Amino acid sequence: MSGRTVQEHTIPALVHGRYLLELPSEAARIPLVLGFHGYAENAERSLEQLRRIPGAEAWALCAVQALHPFYNRADEVVANWMTRADRERAIQDNLQYAGSVLSEIRAALPGCDRWAFAGFSQGGAMAYRAAAASPPGARGVVILGSDLPPEIGAAGLAALPPVLIGRGDREEWYDEKKLAADLERLRAAGADARPLTFPGGHEWTDDFRTAAGAFLGERFAH
Repeated sequence: MSGRTVQEHTIPALVHGRYLLELPSEAARIPLVLGFHGYAENAERSLEQLRRIPGAEAWALCAVQALHPFYNRADEVVANWMTRADRERAIQDNLQYAGSVLSEIRAALPGCDRWAFAGFSQGGAMAYRAAAASPPGARGVVILGSDLPPEIGAAGLAALPPVLIGRGDREEWYDEKKLAADLERLRAAGADARPLTFPGGHEWTDDFRTAAGAFLGERFAH
């Protein structure tokens, strides 16, 4: 086998994503929340959490499912956003995907002129990225148990709408040091970052949902 080499190449491929969209009964001028689920979750689980946010009955809710599905131990189809392999390309693929979802919904709902992003765990990083790349109209970002992606520069951070960052006081992965570091980066760039520590772990809780509902209600009133 001497003299042989292995070359690594990448090639674009068409992959179809899926999202769930739930509309309120009054669908004239409605705000939109785009949700990004955590690792090993799916759009159905994300939509259920969005529904439970106080005030959500008046919003259009979109749960975006990650492009990389797999089976969990219960034989349920779940997904993840990326791995460390080809991470930079995956980020760009995901950004294009999220932007396409937003564009498609806006085209279908002409009255949708305000939107926000919400992300849990691995999906929180996607919410940050999508918000930093969003066209005008983004009102807020809700982050739960997720750190700020390192590749977003100062200009991207400055472009973010106000951010609510939640972590449970028993959270082991997204600890106080990570939260403090993220707040420092965001505020240094001029972003409006609002931390919230609540009783709980790496999870959605009623306390956080209440805070998220108040935050989004305030942001959508503008």
